[in-house]
Amino acid sequence: MSMKADDLIDRRRLRRKLTFWRVVAFLIAAFAVVGMSTWLAGERIPGVTASHIAKIRIEGTITEDEDLLRRLDEVRKSASVKGVILSIDSPGGTTAGGEAIYDAVRKIAAEKPVVAQVGTLAASAGYMIASASDHIVARKSSIVGSIGVLVQFPDLTGLMDKLGVKLEEIKSSPLKAEPNPFNPTTDEERAMMRNMILDSYDWFVGTVAERRSMSKAEATALADGSVWTGRQALANKLIDEVGGEDQAIAWLGTKGVDAKLEVIEWKPARTGSFLLPNSIAQALGHALGMGDVSSELLKEIGADRLFLDGMLSLWQAEKAVSGG
Repeated sequence: MSMKADDLIDRRRLRRKLTFWRVVAFLIAAFAVVGMSTWLAGERIPGVTASHIAKIRIEGTITEDEDLLRRLDEVRKSASVKGVILSIDSPGGTTAGGEAIYDAVRKIAAEKPVVAQVGTLAASAGYMIASASDHIVARKSSIVGSIGVLVQFPDLTGLMDKLGVKLEEIKSSPLKAEPNPFNPTTDEERAMMRNMILDSYDWFVGTVAERRSMSKAEATALADGSVWTGRQALANKLIDEVGGEDQAIAWLGTKGVDAKLEVIEWKPARTGSFLLPNSIAQALGHALGMGDVSSELLKEIGADRLFLDGMLSLWQAEKAVSGG
């Protein structure tokens, strides 16, 4: 039986649609495979067994970053890493976060040479981490210092009065959960916070004195919150040398590390799902008109500072809600 012309056309259309969707399904499957392999590969471990110099960037606001701490420990354990460059560009952050990274760097330095190379800024907890290295290199115009600790908290009592809001609370003792923004701060609360801050400050100053081969009095004289250029920091013994990565590599050479070894950056682990690693998620966000949907956006605009809590070692922290 002969096929009508309309039926023949419909069948051809159906065949073309079927072919189209097969191609789409294949592309989706290929995309998923590539996405999974990219996610599994990640970026943190270079994937090389040849000897090299590991470079780790410590940038932005410092917190107790578990991925960074894990990466530092992997660098320490790697037999292929012969020396380490810490590339630091940070205004500081939480005191506890700086202490955790400081300890991790000291563990590396006990097994292989570590040099800190300061970019634009190594202040407060950023400088604390730099001091954990065995040698500090900074640019002539780098900003270095701001040794100190602070806590800031808002006083919302005036706003509450204007809005007619009153706070009722029942607590076990006067200093429980104090100070808080809903009550005026008392002298006892200020004294408690000051004692806590001075204890952390004393540890910070003692650390600088020990690492920079200073007396406690010398370190204390420099720990008034001041910042210096790289040249001034060199004169104050806060750094060892003016320069950049070339000088950092040259110093590693004096510690038995072959200066001709390749410098490989150990990057952070990828974020996102295996189908949407960070770079793909960003591209998708732009395609959908949503902008960058990556969590890295918070760091880029400095909004991560809004969520810091506790004692801070942070330069110019008054620009953040919770200071430091």
